Amino acid sequence: MSESPLPNSPSAAPPWKSVAAWLCLLLPLVLGLGLDLLSKHLAFEAPPTGLVTGYTIEEGRPGVESIEARPLPNVLHLHAHVNYGAVFGIGQGQRVIFVVVSAFAIGLLAFLFARSGRQRLYQFLLGLLFAGVLGNLYDRVVFGYVRDMIYAFPNLHWSDLWKALPQMEVFPWIFNVADSLLCTGVGAMFVYTTFRKAPAPNHLAPAEVATK
Repeated sequence: MSESPLPNSPSAAPPWKSVAAWLCLLLPLVLGLGLDLLSKHLAFEAPPTGLVTGYTIEEGRPGVESIEARPLPNVLHLHAHVNYGAVFGIGQGQRVIFVVVSAFAIGLLAFLFARSGRQRLYQFLLGLLFAGVLGNLYDRVVFGYVRDMIYAFPNLHWSDLWKALPQMEVFPWIFNVADSLLCTGVGAMFVYTTFRKAPAPNHLAPAEVATK
């Protein structure tokens, strides 16, 4: 009676030949990228001003208006904003560097997928990371900046939680769906690789595994 090959054994089918592996990768990639680009389009091309209590228009960068909407006044604002840097506004104006880094990240993710064996959750997380990288890379290549619009916990200051704390916003950054996918994917990947149990070692030779 033969046994199924181990996930990382020489006889295991590589991920690029596995329908299940491709589904685990492409499902979060396609859905995540689609949601990111759709949300950016709605925020910048068709802001939902008719669904909110009010909005303000401020001077923006290169012809892009900064529009703020308040669907949930104390929890969430939709603030269309352009970012010429990376997450948290780091590295403003370094477009070429971020494009190169994104291309390198895509290559690294493809390599990790090729080495992922039958780790379906791992492949799903790689799909999330792919979607996040591609979403912001699209913006940098097409527009020269990244479109952000999610402003969580607006105007909430540390002093509101405890008066002894400084008068600083708890989360002053504006982000997008791609940023959320990247942060979620990186955090989940760290937890997965830290706590995942390694498969039991196989002491049999590949030929013995195939004939056992």
